Amino acid sequence: MGLLDRLSGLLGLKKKEVHVLCLGLDNSGKTTIINKLKPSNAQSQDIVPTIGFNIEKFKSSSLSFTVFDMSGQGRYRNLWEHYYKEGQAIIFVIDSSDRLRMVVAKEELDTLLNHPDIKHRRIPILFFANKMDLRDAVTSVKVSQLLCLENIKDKPWHICASDAIKGEGLQEGVDWLQDQIQAVKT
Repeated sequence: MGLLDRLSGLLGLKKKEVHVLCLGLDNSGKTTIINKLKPSNAQSQDIVPTIGFNIEKFKSSSLSFTVFDMSGQGRYRNLWEHYYKEGQAIIFVIDSSDRLRMVVAKEELDTLLNHPDIKHRRIPILFFANKMDLRDAVTSVKVSQLLCLENIKDKPWHICASDAIKGEGLQEGVDWLQDQIQAVKT
């Protein structure tokens, strides 16, 4: 670490780095959301299904996020747990237009919440009820009910309606997540 890095850290000018896990079923829009949160000159034009995981970075007003964008395909979901210990926050993305797989999303969420590396930690969870622009989409309130989010009593959580392609709802979620992470760090 150079002198400038140390000085900016001491003065509070350097952004704190946080590790965030981005989870959810395949085709829910995880990669599109993370891509949209990056500066426009760093965004990918073509989004392809994630195999394994990708590591992406973006900054908010006071934090530097390192996001582990985990594949949501069934055969890769067992890899998620290997990253739970490192995560300081979770972004869980739900395709709000896919009612059939909402049950699977709930099962994966329940597995996550009951994992020993997550269960006893007060880790903030941001839910994006994504694809709100689609005709068959249910509201974020309905997604919350279907996933039984009201039963999460030991972790701060928030749900945002989002349209990742247009970027709608994303900043609200990141602002909430930033506030929660800073509250834990102070």
